[in-house]
Amino acid sequence: MECREILEVLNRMADVSYACGWDNVGLLAGRRDKEVHRVTVALDADDRAVEEAVQGGSELLVTHHPLLFSPVKRITDESPVGRRLLTLLRRDMCLISMHTNFDIAPGGMADLAADRLGLVNRAPLEITGEALEGPYGIGIVGDLPGEPATLERLCFRVKEAFGLQSVQLYAPDVPKEAVRVAVCPGSGKDAIPFAQAAGAQALVTGDITYHYGTDAAAEGLAIIDAGHYGLEHIFIPYMTAYLKKQLPALSVDPVAVRPPVRIL
Repeated sequence: MECREILEVLNRMADVSYACGWDNVGLLAGRRDKEVHRVTVALDADDRAVEEAVQGGSELLVTHHPLLFSPVKRITDESPVGRRLLTLLRRDMCLISMHTNFDIAPGGMADLAADRLGLVNRAPLEITGEALEGPYGIGIVGDLPGEPATLERLCFRVKEAFGLQSVQLYAPDVPKEAVRVAVCPGSGKDAIPFAQAAGAQALVTGDITYHYGTDAAAEGLAIIDAGHYGLEHIFIPYMTAYLKKQLPALSVDPVAVRPPVRIL
């Protein structure tokens, strides 16, 4: 099967047209006519993922985060990006990245995260477009089923749902309860005003810095920072299962989920 055929299958699930204008998605390295028998799936095209793809004999690496994002002026072994690109191209391997197109597409990252939290009565958090089925966008806001949850219980729920050791909670009043919850996997400081406008009592996201977190909490929105990797590693099992189901002739190998940051 050629790389372009796999790309077509991926685009049927999360077309590149969903991606934000500043993003870089799709086939980022390699040949469209490259014959592919084995695929490696990872969150990032980091050294570990590239090495596992090479050692496993994959012809294609599928990631969530793009390896090529900012303009590249040199491709040498003197930088991590250059070193990884040289390895991929030397091995005649392809790289496909599905970033904000997967974040935004219905059934993609935000819906997967909302599924894990069990949110109901959902709506897009930040609307970026509209289809026949309705609006779509970045993040999800919805209701917790049943009784309101204390923020401590919600933190335990997030940890259990995403297999995390810890989360960070920004909240001036810890006993506060939450019914309406927003979730924005990845880096979510820009989602704060959308969560506030949607009436959420809590926002589950990652990469929240001190001032964003404390300011949001002071305005009544609790922030649960579960980490960028902590929320988005769900891409790996989902994409592995999707490719196996859609293209059963392919061998698909997931990179094991292993947070890049250790809690000591």
